[in-house]
Amino acid sequence: MEKLIEDFSLGLFFWQMLIFIGLIFLLRAFAWKPILNAVNEREEGIRNALLSAEQARSEMQNLQADNQRILQEARMERDTILKEGHQIKEKMIADAKTETQVVTAKMIEQAKAAIESEKNAAMAELKAQVSSLSLEIAEKLLKDELSNKEAQTKLVEKMLGDAKLN
Repeated sequence: MEKLIEDFSLGLFFWQMLIFIGLIFLLRAFAWKPILNAVNEREEGIRNALLSAEQARSEMQNLQADNQRILQEARMERDTILKEGHQIKEKMIADAKTETQVVTAKMIEQAKAAIESEKNAAMAELKAQVSSLSLEIAEKLLKDELSNKEAQTKLVEKMLGDAKLN
């Protein structure tokens, strides 16, 4: 260090200071402004990117909230449709049961009426056959009884005897 102080030259110092100050002015004019402008632009770009990211995040949250709301509405609508479907199904089943009962009752009534008419027809036919048979038997008996004189007399006496008893 002593050697520096011994070799110190005021003229050289002056010129070195002058060159240094000139270099600072040149750097300030041509280097610092563009560097500072680039740094400021970069800082502004980063700030804008952060704002855009924040806006995008906010929009994404809004979209997610909308999606959740739409999904909830769709679920509610699905539940409503299912409930209506179940109600319609139950109504259709009840209507079908009622209609089946009405048709069954009509069929039973028709069957009963048919059975009754068949029964009446059979009874009428049976009565006709019984009366026909009775008439034939009575006719044969009367022919047999009336063909014989002794039998006729006995029959008349018997009838007269029965009439007196009453």
